[in-house]
Amino acid sequence: MSKRGRRIRDKWRNKTWYIVMTPDYFGNVELGAIPADDSKKLIGRVVDATLYDITNDFAHQYLKMYFQIIKIEGKMAHTIFKGHEYSRDYLRSLVRRRTTSVDAVLNITTKDGYKQRISVSAFTLNRVKTSQEVIIRNIMRQIVDEKSAILTFNQFVQEVVLGKIASDIYNEAKKIAPIRHIGIRKSKLTSQPEIVGVTA
Repeated sequence: MSKRGRRIRDKWRNKTWYIVMTPDYFGNVELGAIPADDSKKLIGRVVDATLYDITNDFAHQYLKMYFQIIKIEGKMAHTIFKGHEYSRDYLRSLVRRRTTSVDAVLNITTKDGYKQRISVSAFTLNRVKTSQEVIIRNIMRQIVDEKSAILTFNQFVQEVVLGKIASDIYNEAKKIAPIRHIGIRKSKLTSQPEIVGVTA
């Protein structure tokens, strides 16, 4: 065997495989295994998955999620929810001609001090007036602000990902104009309390 071939094999032999887990508020689901020659090098690494990987519901394939490793215990790599976004194909499928897209980008702070940037999108059945867009955007802001003020980070991200907040917005916005879809198409954790581990 060549020296180069031996070096490659030795490199992998020295690595340990760590099982990446979702946070408990997403069921402590295994996301796969990643190798490292030093567990400390894994801290801060971001791992992606789809909501389908967590729920096994085929309808959830469109939603991509990101988890950041914050702690290693034995062979387990524990994570925090870092953010999510709609897949490009899914987002493209929502855009239709002769309809209106209403977007709002909101910076929120949860009850326990986590900061996130949230992108909310509404897609109407037909074109709507600018005044209706303004009202729908205000509804988005009001509901997201109200939710973030009373929910912890764990509770808030569950309602974001599983569609509860979007459903609440839809129920109010449909009184203003016919709505085809409302969703939180993207979120990102921008800051977290220092005691949790790595900073965002």
